[in-house]
Amino acid sequence: MLTKSSEYAIRALIYVQIRNWEQKRPGVGEIANEIEAPEAFSAKILQTLTRHKLLESMKGRGGGFFFSENEEPLTLYKVIHVMEGDACFHKCGIGLKNCTDKNPCPLHEQYKVVRDEFYSIVKKETVQSLAKRIIEGDAVLNRLIK
Repeated sequence: MLTKSSEYAIRALIYVQIRNWEQKRPGVGEIANEIEAPEAFSAKILQTLTRHKLLESMKGRGGGFFFSENEEPLTLYKVIHVMEGDACFHKCGIGLKNCTDKNPCPLHEQYKVVRDEFYSIVKKETVQSLAKRIIEGDAVLNRLIK
C-alpha cells in the first residue's frame, strides 16, 4: 500500500525518536543500518524529512538527526503525505485510473473498506506512539535475527 520511501521514512523516524529518548542523535549510517535500508536512499529520505521540517539535523560532533523539543506528536499521515502525497488513500486496489463508486473495479467495495481503515489508522497513530510500543517490548523495528 505504501511506497518504499514512506516505509523507510516511518521506520527512520521511529528509530530517531527512540534514540532521541536515549539522549542520542543518530547519523545516516546508523539509521540506515537499523532500519535495514540502503544508506544512499536513507540519506535522501532523511533530507526530504528535514526539508519539510518533520525532523531536524545537525552536523559535526554531537550532530545527527533529532526531533525538536516542543514538537507535537507526528502522525503517520503527515509522513506519508510528505513522501508520496495522498494518492494511496484514493487509488484503486488494482491500479485502474477511473475506478469510482459509480464505476467500480471488481475489487472496489472490499478495497475501499481496507483503504479507508488504513487512512483512519495513519491519521491517529504517531511516530511517538509506535516508538513507545517498541520501547515497551510490544513491537520490533527490524529483524530479530541478522
